[in-house]
Amino acid sequence: MASIISAGTSAGTAIAISGDTTGNLAFQTQAGANTITVPNATGNVMVSGNMPIFRAIANATQTVSINSTTKATCFGTVQWDTASCWSVANNRYTPNVAGYYQITAAMQWGTGWAIGSDIVYIYIVKNGTYSSSSTATMTSDKYVATQYPSSSVGGLMYCNGTTDYIEVYLEAGGASGTRTTYVDNRYDYFSIAMIRTA
Repeated sequence: MASIISAGTSAGTAIAISGDTTGNLAFQTQAGANTITVPNATGNVMVSGNMPIFRAIANATQTVSINSTTKATCFGTVQWDTASCWSVANNRYTPNVAGYYQITAAMQWGTGWAIGSDIVYIYIVKNGTYSSSSTATMTSDKYVATQYPSSSVGGLMYCNGTTDYIEVYLEAGGASGTRTTYVDNRYDYFSIAMIRTA
């Protein structure tokens, strides 16, 4: 059980309070049909107003040198950024609430590839450093004649809410030259959603 604050619908019973000694608190309608329980635990109560969510899509192509890791600068159309954490100038997202974030990114590439040998990569990187704890695992796709190559990545990362920032990096593996991304809003995106507080 828990100490309960219950809301009624008639005069004299609009608020009813009953208590116990568990240390838990519950808010409910007086009929008990809808209940929210706050456990006896340390932490922040998270609501939509303080859980940052962001999504951007590519609005331009980007050319990268073969076998060179390059920061993605093509996510120029922001669909939503509830906490205004996206920097257009730096092409990075700096969450302003400490916690754990689900991050995903994907990119489709254009033509000019060597069939069956060229390969594409995408990385999610925290604070500009490649390491097992700050870089999400990427997926890759070899180019075949019937498709444009694409790559996608997703993972959970902790951000401290002040200095930590997230960027997307691209890489194309092949013999030589450059490769260019392809703009398609179905396949080119960068999204971040807070899962829970620290």
